[in-house]
Amino acid sequence: MTAEATPPSPETATPLLLERLDGGVALLRLNRPEATNALSLELQALLSRRFTELAADDSVRCIVLTGGDKVFAAGGDITSMAGAGPIEITRRHTERVWGPIQHCPKPVVAAVCGYAYGGGCELAMLADIIVAGEGARFCQPEIRIGIMPGIGGTQRLVRAVGKAKAMRMALTGRPISAHEAWTAGLVSDLVPDAQVIPTAIELARGIAAMPPLAAEQIKECILLGMDAPLEAALAMERRANALLFASHDQKEGMAAFIEKRPPKFEGR
Repeated sequence: MTAEATPPSPETATPLLLERLDGGVALLRLNRPEATNALSLELQALLSRRFTELAADDSVRCIVLTGGDKVFAAGGDITSMAGAGPIEITRRHTERVWGPIQHCPKPVVAAVCGYAYGGGCELAMLADIIVAGEGARFCQPEIRIGIMPGIGGTQRLVRAVGKAKAMRMALTGRPISAHEAWTAGLVSDLVPDAQVIPTAIELARGIAAMPPLAAEQIKECILLGMDAPLEAALAMERRANALLFASHDQKEGMAAFIEKRPPKFEGR
């Protein structure tokens, strides 16, 4: 007589965990430790779904994305790609899966400990701010298995670190340290490994306390303006700034400043 296997707990069985923290912060944690958080098709679909839900949730003002205190994500799931052909890869439409993350209107903070390799590096680059531990490493190793980055690794990387460093990373497949990533401008904050998630949450709470309409407009203007001619980007900025003068939060923020009291932003 054989004993029944103990069923996995809901937490260990779920590849993506969501925790709602106080202060308007949502914490998303990749949860495939047995596979170093490799981005399986199931995990990618869950990320897409969660970001869609959180974008529409007015109680959430900032999102923290992490893989935990050991590894962020060690890339795509190679076993699901090894035998695939170009039509199957095309029909996966990764641009649709990753779209809700790319177009999330709310600020996103990535908390990176350990490896952020391949798709993991590309996922981190979708965040607006990256907080990295001193032991973190970033890499686009796709060339070593006969392919190339396919979800933003060539395009976002060059915009983040410039042509020379992007070429070196993508053409050699060699990782860079967290300090190198910070020096290059890929990483926003460099902290001790044990402080990565607390620092990211504290940063997210500070952002969540700001007026959400202003945060949304700032994020949109920075992202759209990066690839626009300067005059067009400046015109977009002026219009976005003027639009905010129709908001309750602008009136509240300026009144609070004049009255020397803390503002209370409501997102309207």
